Amino acid sequence: NYPNPFNPSTKINFSLPEHSKASLKIYDINGREVAQLFNDTRDAGNYEVNFEADRYGLSSGVYFYSL
Repeated sequence: NYPNPFNPSTKINFSLPEHSKASLKIYDINGREVAQLFNDTRDAGNYEVNFEADRYGLSSGVYFYSL
């Protein structure tokens, strides 16, 4: 993702090789899920998702994501 570190938003880029179900979840430093950006079926291709931490009531800090 870029920028990294970020405040208050960052872009997460990813690609899917084929039509499939996908989800993008955000976790805090303690491993707790704090946001789910999507959980649906996507076509094959390249994607860019904007994560705005303040939209989820999150403060500046370290976060991890899982696709």
